[in-house]
Amino acid sequence: MARKIPLREFHQQVLRRLESAAAARDAPVSKLGVEIGEEKWLVDLATISEVVPVPNLVQVPLTHSWFRGVANVRGSLYGITDFAALAGGGPTPPALDNRILLAHPRFGVNAGILVRRVFGLRNPAQFEVLETAGERAPWLAREYRDEDGIQWKEMDLGSLMRYPDFLNVGIYRRMDVFTSAAQDPPAA
Repeated sequence: MARKIPLREFHQQVLRRLESAAAARDAPVSKLGVEIGEEKWLVDLATISEVVPVPNLVQVPLTHSWFRGVANVRGSLYGITDFAALAGGGPTPPALDNRILLAHPRFGVNAGILVRRVFGLRNPAQFEVLETAGERAPWLAREYRDEDGIQWKEMDLGSLMRYPDFLNVGIYRRMDVFTSAAQDPPAA
């Protein structure tokens, strides 16, 4: 009888095998191709711990609209961000193809990124690297064009995990305005 392996452990084993196989061939590690909003993105497999279907999300009051809520994934709580909305696009519509990319624990942030769909592994060595003109978002590592002329962006998930706006999901109210107004006597 086959031994049952927890899904997370299985996923980590597969990632280790893919990375070691790529290193053995002296080839670049493949990236996970995903769709976020209307754009195609590549995410380094080493920066994510799992790809999971969208779990039940508990909305959190007084947070930005791009913060979708908190999810319990096998006993751990994760803050889930709609990356398309955070990056200035519209919200990701709910669909069966939606997935959550869970950030690797080494970042020290229990965070997940909502993506529209997952395409599978892509090898950026087969893509043409594009020059990025002007200022770019801190989470954008590179831009590519594939053999079909489709543009892909590579996400620097580590930079995203350190981006202040990503970490500050709350909508803060200035309480000093309310407390000082309550203490000041009315004007005569």
